[in-house]
Amino acid sequence: MSDPIISVSGLRGIVGRGLTPLVAAQYAAAFLEGLAAGPIVVSRDGRGTGAMLADVVRGTVQAMGREVLDAGVAATPTLGVLVRQHQAAGGLQISASHNPPEYNGLKLFSPAGRVINAAAGHSVLERYQRGQPAWSDHAVIGGCTVLEDTLSRHAELVLATVDVDRIRQRRFRVLLDSNRGAGSLLGRRLLNELGCKVTILGDTPDGCFEHPAEPTQENLASVLAQVTATGADIGFCQDPDADRLAVIDEAGRYVGEEYTLALCLDHVLHQRQGPVVTNCSTSRMSEDLAAKYGAAFSRSAVGEANVTDRMIAAEAVFGGEGNGGPIDPRVGYVRDSFVGMALILDAMAARECAISQLAAELPRYEICKTKFSLEGKTTVEVLDRLEREFPEATSDRLDGLRFDWPGRWLLVRASNTEPIIRAIAEAETMDAARQLCEAAGKVIESVKK
Repeated sequence: MSDPIISVSGLRGIVGRGLTPLVAAQYAAAFLEGLAAGPIVVSRDGRGTGAMLADVVRGTVQAMGREVLDAGVAATPTLGVLVRQHQAAGGLQISASHNPPEYNGLKLFSPAGRVINAAAGHSVLERYQRGQPAWSDHAVIGGCTVLEDTLSRHAELVLATVDVDRIRQRRFRVLLDSNRGAGSLLGRRLLNELGCKVTILGDTPDGCFEHPAEPTQENLASVLAQVTATGADIGFCQDPDADRLAVIDEAGRYVGEEYTLALCLDHVLHQRQGPVVTNCSTSRMSEDLAAKYGAAFSRSAVGEANVTDRMIAAEAVFGGEGNGGPIDPRVGYVRDSFVGMALILDAMAARECAISQLAAELPRYEICKTKFSLEGKTTVEVLDRLEREFPEATSDRLDGLRFDWPGRWLLVRASNTEPIIRAIAEAETMDAARQLCEAAGKVIESVKK
């Protein structure tokens, strides 16, 4: 990959190839030029290349005449809280989320403490492509202040959403797999304050991942047995920047990322009424739960910025993405694994039941996720061919192309972070979901190169 992949709210690339110090500096400068006056919070997720890129980014912020508020290693949702806490003009998180270790990237945060929206992202891209940063004169170079306490405010906000005493009384045994990312920093503090007996795997945030970074069932094979070996009531697994959470039950079974949002949503709606927003690739479980509680439900395009835009417009009480990313406006408009951990523990305490029982009570669907190369093809060609292939389905192009049938759906869309096209299907059985993905794959591969 010779070029970085740029989405509406950031960029990612292989360090030394698509992502070089020069690219990072120019992209950060393009972001800074569109912000009002004020300091910029800079943090990173603990990857091995993060310290080098943090030096570049801090230097760029200072060279643009701005003050750096250096948060060091911090989770992505923590950065959002810090931007608001310090009334900063914006934030820069150095992270490639769940990508392999050779990747890194930049996530861009607005003064509201959330990833920037599509309009702002397109403006950043235009300035980056022009490549003419407005560097400051030597007399007005910015300074750098190290933030001494980066965790307290985020912890306070999360704890305020749950019944702390109720959770403490249960003395839950929790295994937290941070996989040498940023999640252990707040994760340890939060779980300790909730009275949990905690075992942490990969608690040194150095990016030396002990298994592949994305918290999928296949990647967590080595973690499953450790939940039962430690006698844990639940296992929580984060991605490197801790905005995503997967769950393992007390028997060492993978509950999964898709269930994270549904488990949280069921607990929230049991206590509070209001609209719900998920993206169009998230499990139907959330839609069914919204119907159960009489809550308005709507979908957004894929991407955290799109979900939060829709949540704000709908005045949603909860939302998120099915990749393990719950979003609670009471804490911030950012996907947040810590929100997920607290709410799930609170649900277990309130119901006095195991996580396996909570998961078993949710609407049951099976989801299949596949991907195909786009080499020699255009997304438009692929989607047009697919729409002709499934004329009996209800379709929409909110993001890519989604087909809906009773009890099942299929979404085909180009990835924002990789040069591929994804086909995601959900149905009442895995065979039915897999058949939808296979049918889409045949159509995609039939498009001439």
